[in-house]
Amino acid sequence: MPQYQIGHSPRLSGEARVSTAKNAVLPILAAALLTQEEIILHHIPTLTDVNNMLAILRSCGAEAESEGGDVRVRAVAAGSPEEMSLLRTMRASVLILGPLCARNGECVFTMPGGCAIGQRPIDLHIKGLRKLGAQVAQAGDAVRVTGTLKGANIYLDFPSVGATENLVMAAVLAQGVTRIENAAKEPEIVDLCRFLSAMGARIAGAGTGNIIVEGVPRLHGAEYTPIPDRIEAGTLACAAALTDGSVLLSGARMEHMRAVLFKLSESGVIVQEDARGIRLRGRARQPMEARTLSYPGFPTDMQAPLMAVATQTHGLSVFLETIFENRYMHVVELKRMGAQIRVEGQLALIQGGRPLNGAHVTATDLRAAAALMLAGLAAEGQTLLSDPAGHLMRGYDGLEEKLRALGADAMIIRQ
Repeated sequence: MPQYQIGHSPRLSGEARVSTAKNAVLPILAAALLTQEEIILHHIPTLTDVNNMLAILRSCGAEAESEGGDVRVRAVAAGSPEEMSLLRTMRASVLILGPLCARNGECVFTMPGGCAIGQRPIDLHIKGLRKLGAQVAQAGDAVRVTGTLKGANIYLDFPSVGATENLVMAAVLAQGVTRIENAAKEPEIVDLCRFLSAMGARIAGAGTGNIIVEGVPRLHGAEYTPIPDRIEAGTLACAAALTDGSVLLSGARMEHMRAVLFKLSESGVIVQEDARGIRLRGRARQPMEARTLSYPGFPTDMQAPLMAVATQTHGLSVFLETIFENRYMHVVELKRMGAQIRVEGQLALIQGGRPLNGAHVTATDLRAAAALMLAGLAAEGQTLLSDPAGHLMRGYDGLEEKLRALGADAMIIRQ
């Protein structure tokens, strides 16, 4: 079981290189199933989720290897995964559905796993594939999707990132034109579409609510570097805001992070765009209001890290979580450290400015783990963060190492 030790940390300073985005890498890896030719990806982070996705690709019959930050995938033959248990390791495993249906006209899979922060149904994925002409049969957790896909008009009841990704990947080899309305607009969607275009796909409207895909007979190999991780960058920005830091987030893109940076700026942090990334100076001092929304709104993945910051700003901060129903599980752990937080349904009220004290806390999900690590930087004494499910390693490539390089007292003491 991974455990981390965090101590009260001085002002963070220096430069941190932001990793490529996990949430961009995973759908791009799934898209490698769309072609028989080799896919080469650069600067891929060392994450449990990436390793799990590579294992899933191998289970589907692809050759997949990682070396020195580069990943090579070649799916000369591809089919439904032989080891269904791998799909339960993370919810992104559902992203093989669109590519396999597009390429083979069939995919058998089981319901995906991941953080227990909400129901995360895949009904929008299934509904969209049915629109494309697929037939779906379900028995328990097992789902079988078959049929020749044809272009269609699809309206998403909610701008789901995963459903948008799956349906775009399904549509690139479908016969005719597909229009996806109320599509998700996240930067990771745009990145996936750019990658697919590099493979020969014809896609317009990525980054808007209406994506148009013209099906092509086949896709070819490509070489690509995914975008930087805006959530890792936001987490490091929150660490700087907690410690009155002066930090350069090398590689971070301001246009992907405006909602988070605006909240930090409102609270008193100086945010500047730099030729190499984003520079932050100063401490968050003013209370804040944050409502999680689909992009370009405030991201749900940043709610927990920003809440750690809010515990140290004087006054009442108000958070409203509108995306996932169970995303306040970190509140109980923050309260162990002395945080004054009250949850009323989707609303969290944080009375900031109260001192935090080191405690033994437990990670309940990926972003909660990051928030607890950040809270440990501001707490008096030592904090022991236990992560029995290895959440932190799923989504952050050496977060404690990056914090320590900036001067934080943070280290892993058990793996």
